[in-house]
Amino acid sequence: MHTVCTLPNTIERQSLRDTVADAVRAMVASGELADGERINEVQLAEQLGVSRTPVREGLNRLAAEGELSSSPSYGYTVKPLTLDEFEPIYAMRPILDPAALQLAGLPSAQRMQRLRDLNARLETSRDAARSLDLDDQWHRELVAACPNPVLLDLIEQFIRRTRRYEIALMREQPQVAAASEDHRIILRKLARRDLDGACEALRLNLMRGGPPITAWLKKRLAR
Repeated sequence: MHTVCTLPNTIERQSLRDTVADAVRAMVASGELADGERINEVQLAEQLGVSRTPVREGLNRLAAEGELSSSPSYGYTVKPLTLDEFEPIYAMRPILDPAALQLAGLPSAQRMQRLRDLNARLETSRDAARSLDLDDQWHRELVAACPNPVLLDLIEQFIRRTRRYEIALMREQPQVAAASEDHRIILRKLARRDLDGACEALRLNLMRGGPPITAWLKKRLAR
């Protein structure tokens, strides 16, 4: 007979690890932790009110996801914003999201109304971080009925990895009007039951943000 006694502790540690990872991810996205900045594990543990173990586990998770760099001698640092990272990761959403929408099929009337409501809130938002949150919520709602959880998880990963690039650009060049207009086009095609057309419009919408960020990065890196 085997008895497992460590499950509650394991769950608690995983929860703390995820809390640390989410907190650091938000700090990186907001610019509180700048690209290239070294992370002080002791200070971070004190700031979050947790021990060093979940901090190390959370940072390990972010390093595995590609958001941080790690070195045995130097610890963890925020990865710099680079074209080499941005271009391949940004190219994934125009592939993944239309595939998820195709699998999800035409949204229900209730989901269509939620999408319209979210887009209306996006149109009136004037805060960069809030606008990006609403845009992400809209895209999550659009594909929420996709029956493939692996595909949805991949979309989440790329939402997280591109966020700090998007928010850095949005601080300087807000593009809320363009995003909400793209969303209206997608919704009109869905209302006409044109799923293929909506998937193509979604692909174009997700490609729109790439060139401005690429141009901004090139200027930034040339300074």
